[in-house]
Amino acid sequence: MAKPRSIFEEVQGERSASPTSGGMIDKAPRGARGAVRVWLAVLFLMVVAMIAVGGATRLTDSGLSITEWRPVTGSIPPMSESHWQAEFDKYRQIPQYELVNKGMTLSEFKTIYWWEWGHRQLGRTIGLVWALGFVFFWLTKRIPPGWTRRLVWIGALGGLQGAIGWWMVASGLTGEMVRVASYRLATHLGLAFVILGFIAWYVLLLGRSESDLMQARRGREGRLFSITTGLMHFAFLQILLGALVAGIDAGRAFPTWPDMNGEFFPSNALYVPDGGALWRAFFENEGLVQFMHRMSGYLLFVFGLVVWNRGRKSPHLATRRAYDWVAVMLFGQMVLGIVTVLTGAHLHVALTHQIGAVILWVLILRARHLAQYPVAGSIRKGTA
Repeated sequence: MAKPRSIFEEVQGERSASPTSGGMIDKAPRGARGAVRVWLAVLFLMVVAMIAVGGATRLTDSGLSITEWRPVTGSIPPMSESHWQAEFDKYRQIPQYELVNKGMTLSEFKTIYWWEWGHRQLGRTIGLVWALGFVFFWLTKRIPPGWTRRLVWIGALGGLQGAIGWWMVASGLTGEMVRVASYRLATHLGLAFVILGFIAWYVLLLGRSESDLMQARRGREGRLFSITTGLMHFAFLQILLGALVAGIDAGRAFPTWPDMNGEFFPSNALYVPDGGALWRAFFENEGLVQFMHRMSGYLLFVFGLVVWNRGRKSPHLATRRAYDWVAVMLFGQMVLGIVTVLTGAHLHVALTHQIGAVILWVLILRARHLAQYPVAGSIRKGTA
């Protein structure tokens, strides 16, 4: 007869401990999340460079130097003097040469040509890096579950961006246009920021496991996420207005602050040069376009501080720090905007202002991501 056991008797010796198994999410195939993230990070940096080179191309009035859209053969620049002369002859047939650059030498043409060629070549390289990376991850079945459509979406937006780029350039090749249409430039730059935003969001998502994201989603700060989404949209609007300013060189027309050449609201703000419809003033009048950009910037700064104050109340240290950086960059970007005005949109200052917009855009997205997927802190580690 077996001896009765005490209720306090340990029975570990008769049982073999077995490790706790994870759930279905942990058992599911994960793909090469780290490798895909690195690939997307490379694309992110290339798109940032593309935005910077595009800004320099616009500020140096180089965007119309190549008058044809040759996605493949255009990757080869002129290789001889005769080829250079042929490209120059094409340029001399468009309004910009006749009305602005008449008498330009071949050497001067080469300078603006290289800016535009570099911009287009960088776009081709981005497309190639996306295509090679996607095909590799797809053929080797390393794309994480549920990510194929997202990665295809990035490629589709890139292809659309190339077509919009030519649509933009084509607007300045006929009639009496000496630069591209400002609303087309705004569309082109806006889509670049959309692409950058999607890539940044995907990089943030891939930085954490699916199980971690699902766990973090339970602590989602809904109101903070919503108000930050509003800030994101407002920042995007300001970016579009900045593109309109760049498109018509409005940044050089009123190099004073806080007034605009002695006025709060330009007296000729509703003037349209050729007597066209009034709505065109919102795209073509230098005073009105710069006024809208300034006022929108002030409102964005104030709204950003409201969002920052809301973010300071988050129980998560990482989230609070993310919103602190948004506030810092908001202030820095406003100062850069003022300096850009006072220097008459000097090339280096204006480019710094544009890169500042990129940094602010990404910081807002990062704060929004942490509102959606907060990182739980630890009192022991001092991160609560």
